[in-house]
Amino acid sequence: MKQVLLLFFLLIFNHGFTQNDSIWQKKPKLNVEGFLDVYYVYDFNEPKTNYRKTFLYNHNRHNEFNLNLGYLKLNLDHQKYRANLAFQAGTYVQDNYINEPEGLKSIFEANIGVSLNKNNNLWLDAGVFGSHIGFESAISSDNWNLTRSLLAENSPYYLSGIKLSYQTKNNWEFNGLIINGWQRIQRLSGNSLPSFGTQVKYVKSDRLTFNWSTFIGTDQPDSIRKMRYFNNLYAQFQVNKRLGIITGFDIGYEQKAKHSKNYNFWYSPVVIAQYKINKKWKTAVRLELYQDENKVIINQPLNSSFYAESASLNFDYQITDFIVYRVEARYLEVKNSTILTKYNFFDHLFIGNSLSIKLKS
Repeated sequence: MKQVLLLFFLLIFNHGFTQNDSIWQKKPKLNVEGFLDVYYVYDFNEPKTNYRKTFLYNHNRHNEFNLNLGYLKLNLDHQKYRANLAFQAGTYVQDNYINEPEGLKSIFEANIGVSLNKNNNLWLDAGVFGSHIGFESAISSDNWNLTRSLLAENSPYYLSGIKLSYQTKNNWEFNGLIINGWQRIQRLSGNSLPSFGTQVKYVKSDRLTFNWSTFIGTDQPDSIRKMRYFNNLYAQFQVNKRLGIITGFDIGYEQKAKHSKNYNFWYSPVVIAQYKINKKWKTAVRLELYQDENKVIINQPLNSSFYAESASLNFDYQITDFIVYRVEARYLEVKNSTILTKYNFFDHLFIGNSLSIKLKS
């Protein structure tokens, strides 16, 4: 395996860097980007602490004004190479990076990429970068809903490793990844096996997107290694100028024990519809469920299994091109669990507010 990887890198770097032309000597463009997302959420279940749900990593503090995510990013843009370095802070970082060492928690992005051919449609990127899985990111203003879907919250937001990407002239994109694990910057101690990912994506302007992403690997040390196989599929349709629809489905399998031929599985379907009311206002509706009967991903204490249903409605007001105010009502019911002690409609409801700004030079 090591010899194959070494030969592969030698071949592609030799091909990429032996193009002795003047393009490499041109100065790159330096861009600066900043983002801030401040929020307030009220949970009608009134949890005893300000922390609402352990399986939610965004906008998850109750009855408190806070920063979900803020970052400052430097981007180096060149025809033949690129680089990103971004530092972050917020409650999203506190909760989602809890397994990372202190020195790495502040890293939102840190990667370098080089073009490997004359057409600049074959790239190799290395470092810490956003996940190839899913249609939502940690940047709330880029998503159709204020809060994240259950499948997004419980699949990787970020990865660390290398990524080979290729874009065709007829709207297809292919990615192959070798990574440190399931949402890990630092590899898990005791795990010697790298993980792998793939992505096949078709984009037809802004009207149609199809995506299939995978993960193959483990999130345990070698002594108890259980292999995990995960698929993320989604389609995004722009029906007309006002109406857009996203349908998504995650399904994953993990061995019940090391070398076992039996598997635990989890799945999550979601559908979102967004309607642009006018230039300033948008609204979106989301319906979803998440089932993890054997608690592979969501390991809630004292639960016999995990099954959740959720529906949300949000309204967005675009104050300027770079500032947006969002409000969302979300119904989230976790069944067969001891998370909630009261069972009426309002005990499953919370209202979220967010004001975010995103600037790029």
